[in-house]
Amino acid sequence: MSTEETQAPPAAPLHQTPSGIEIQRAYGPRAEGAPAVGRAGEAPFTRGIHKTMYRGRLWTMRQYAGFGTASETNKRFRWLLSQGQTGLSTAFDLPTQIGLDADDAKAKGEVGRVGVHVGTLADMETLFDGIPMDEVSTSLTINATAPLLLAFYVAAAKKTGVAAANLRGTLQNDILKEYVARGTYIYPPVPSLRLVTDTIEYSTRHIPGFHPISISGYHIREAGATAVQELAFTFANAEVYAKSALDRGLGIDEFGPRLAFFFGCHNHFLEEIAKFRAARRVWHRIMKDDYGAKDPKTLALKFHVQTCGSTLTSQQPLNNVIRVSLQAMAAVLGGAQSLHTNAYDEALALPTEESAQVALRTQQVLAHETGVPDTADPAGGAYAIEALTDEIEAKVWERLTKIREGGGMLKAIEQGIPQSEIQEASYKYQREIETAQRRIVGVNCFAHEETGGARKTLKVSAKVETEQKRRLASFKKSRTGAKAKKALEALKGAAASPKENLFPHILEAVERHATLGEICGELRGVFGEYHGG
Repeated sequence: MSTEETQAPPAAPLHQTPSGIEIQRAYGPRAEGAPAVGRAGEAPFTRGIHKTMYRGRLWTMRQYAGFGTASETNKRFRWLLSQGQTGLSTAFDLPTQIGLDADDAKAKGEVGRVGVHVGTLADMETLFDGIPMDEVSTSLTINATAPLLLAFYVAAAKKTGVAAANLRGTLQNDILKEYVARGTYIYPPVPSLRLVTDTIEYSTRHIPGFHPISISGYHIREAGATAVQELAFTFANAEVYAKSALDRGLGIDEFGPRLAFFFGCHNHFLEEIAKFRAARRVWHRIMKDDYGAKDPKTLALKFHVQTCGSTLTSQQPLNNVIRVSLQAMAAVLGGAQSLHTNAYDEALALPTEESAQVALRTQQVLAHETGVPDTADPAGGAYAIEALTDEIEAKVWERLTKIREGGGMLKAIEQGIPQSEIQEASYKYQREIETAQRRIVGVNCFAHEETGGARKTLKVSAKVETEQKRRLASFKKSRTGAKAKKALEALKGAAASPKENLFPHILEAVERHATLGEICGELRGVFGEYHGG
């Protein structure tokens, strides 16, 4: 293996964050008249939403997992819990995300590839077999088919004797960011928003321990957005959901405490810490001044963080251990409520058991060896952190105000405005890397040719799809088809009635053993499909 290293081509170094904020040579005290930083647990929650923060309770260590069959992922879930993980986060494959059964021709080659396939109630039962669903907090990372996966989860729990009221967890259910950044939508925006709101309304009244939506800036950031764009677009999406729930007749302090958020953590350590602190201030102001919220649980921003997969490199992949560690530290210094740390080999394939363990151990070392959790907001008061917090907050408000003045986020999405801005930011960042203005170790500096054997990675067998099709056929054969058909007809009729909440009908169809593809097929027939534009 060659030890010769190549240096980056000459380039003027950047002294600015990926958001374009200039970093001063040195920072001093904040300007006279600047808002007080305050205390943790007190409005506007700059320093955290709890008075004792992690000294009272550590963040939830919620590692994202899912591949192949439900039984394979169940084994990984059990193993992660045995290693000290404190919450589950489920990755679903592409067919599950866009409402296709395993035997659908459009699903060919994708079943079980980037997540677990769940197409029936039996799949969900297998996925959580032997896991106490009333004790473990579960995140269902799913959007277009979110109501269906929550219905599968509720029905599976019911069959083990666990009532919906005793379930804890989070449903992502953020369809707007799919139109902005990711693309796994099914229906046009308006009926999609209806499904989101139906789920929020039903969950608020019947599944009180479950957050019915996790409004996600993570995928916006992964698509190339800056930290400022991530917050501005996420909060603009949140306003659409809040207004939709209010129009449904829910009070802001009725559903507000159960709104959760999901952000990414990128490489710029100082900017990311400041971003999370600024986010709490912005959300507090939105809820208090614009929506009249009174409940502190509505006013306090609750969020999950995942280290950014887009920052990981296939070159010198062990460098990713360092990147993930620093991103995790920034998330904790920023006051996250739960955290996922990426595995170092994710730029190559799905995580192996070994790399997943390293990712989890990263959080555990941070929690138990560094002393960081011993005090609330340990970075608070640092001149640079406070200055960046103020500047990010101001820039987020500036962008959010423009979205509001333009008619809101739905209109902006229809016009392609956030999509275009993200593309421009992504291009700018990539050019900075290509010109070595922004240095990436092992890529444009300190790089060398890697030789030797191929690194061991996780491989999903091609047999998974065949096995899943066989299980689906067996499931259909064993059910009472007439009951499933009747439930599907009732769902179709309800979908054609705009004011009817569809979640109870989806749950009924699931309990009558209708499949994911069958349920989405009925909704496609009423709502149509969205193909972008």
